[in-house]
Amino acid sequence: MQGDDAELTVAVRAAQGGDETAFRTVYRSVHPRLLGYVRTLVGEADAEDVTSEAWLQIARDLERFTGDADRFRGWAARIARNRALDHIRMRGRRPAIGGDESELAARPADADTAGEALEALGTGRTLALIAQLPQDQAEAVVLRVVVGLDAKSAAGVLGKRPGAVRTAAHRGLRRLAEIVTAGAAAGGGAGGANASAGVTQLRARTQKDM
Repeated sequence: MQGDDAELTVAVRAAQGGDETAFRTVYRSVHPRLLGYVRTLVGEADAEDVTSEAWLQIARDLERFTGDADRFRGWAARIARNRALDHIRMRGRRPAIGGDESELAARPADADTAGEALEALGTGRTLALIAQLPQDQAEAVVLRVVVGLDAKSAAGVLGKRPGAVRTAAHRGLRRLAEIVTAGAAAGGGAGGANASAGVTQLRARTQKDM
């Protein structure tokens, strides 16, 4: 991860100097996770458009950015969040995240669902799991685990204290483990306990850093 961060930092700085190849490297590195975050806010149908608008602003304001890879991810996430909230206000509806997990828990789940949640929390199916969390928990989990921000950077995106973000992420991952376990049990799968344990490991990891 540190090697990836170093590469992204170099690419960002080169892109600031007008290197188009470097900008494409930045885009390929950050876009999938940024899209996943926006998807939790505005839903599947509008996520691509909103994320594209965010990238237009990122490209326009890139020269003014200062910092390393982690700061860039946080900066990009903050731009994407603002674009998403603007979109939500224009449409006059609430954010896509949040809701009742009972429908998911009652639906049979195949054995791969739990494994996918542990392999990569950026997959569309797992984002659907995260979408069952309350809004503050869902955003904290996505920013910490999917986008890859530390608690301090995630707090900057959300306008909260790092401790509050850690708490929200901890609670969200704990609830996510319960949802995955319930879904696996409803489907008769044996992966629920492993899924819960894996999400618990992610929860512990998110509490270690700032």
